[in-house]
Amino acid sequence: MRIGLMVGSDKERARPDRLAGLLADGAAAEAAGFSSFWFPQVPGYVDAMTALALLGAATESIELGTAVVPVQTRHPLILAQQALTTQAACRGRFTLGLGLSHDWIIKGQLGLPYERPLTTLRGHLDVLAAAFAGPGQVDVDNDVFSVHSPVDVIDVAPPVLLAALGPKMLRLAGEQADGTVLWMADERAIGEHVVPRIVAAARDGGRPDPRIVAGVPVALCASGEVDSARAYASEVLGHAHFSPNYVALLEHGDADDVGDTMAAGDEGAVLARLRSYRDAGVTDLAARIVGIGADADERRRSRDRTAAFLASAISTV
Repeated sequence: MRIGLMVGSDKERARPDRLAGLLADGAAAEAAGFSSFWFPQVPGYVDAMTALALLGAATESIELGTAVVPVQTRHPLILAQQALTTQAACRGRFTLGLGLSHDWIIKGQLGLPYERPLTTLRGHLDVLAAAFAGPGQVDVDNDVFSVHSPVDVIDVAPPVLLAALGPKMLRLAGEQADGTVLWMADERAIGEHVVPRIVAAARDGGRPDPRIVAGVPVALCASGEVDSARAYASEVLGHAHFSPNYVALLEHGDADDVGDTMAAGDEGAVLARLRSYRDAGVTDLAARIVGIGADADERRRSRDRTAAFLASAISTV
């Protein structure tokens, strides 16, 4: 199992420092030996692909991926152009993670339709597949799009992962993508729900076994701090009840919110939890380090300790 890092919005940084800080975090992850660095499209925050394109120019070997970009916010041909440009900036190290987001974001915040999300995603994937097949004319007519336009950016397209939570999405990810990138999935949900469905779909379609990228919160802390660390993670990263897609995923496992998926505690406890994700079928673990403490300085030191420990343990997981 490869070990990477997943980061999100950092509102404790001053606004002028957020992009520079994100780039510094990615460069530090590469220097520490992490295999990958994942960044989501957060509403109202730094644009994910723009930031990763800049980070691609500042790094040499680490994989850089979105986790994830909602497809409804971009026309698929424009999405393809941006993804191919980001792949060029990353010199072949970019992975495009896509998802359907949630009704309260797409419709409630952006005023865009959220009807027929699976059909919408299939329509995007048709156009992306044509655009990613190589420079040339893209001609796609499906239930959602009619696209007749050239693409001429770069020869090698990025891999595509889907935020696949339900059975239909998992089948689509196995049939038409390179795997899935998960959030809020514990070991039982992954081992009994995600892996069997997506692997079967990939094999039925004659595709290689898919990647299973799992975003997992991690906090190195004393045993007496574990409960508060889990509660804090659910507070700042969770609230599953806002998103029916996550509620349905949680029903396949033992977790009630994201804090229950967390690897927290001393070194032995964190390693044991990470290995349990590996044993469930995770191919790539994207650690979302959660700093705990009473103020920003304490939380930063907590994050630094956890990151240093994870870097030292990469070869043992």
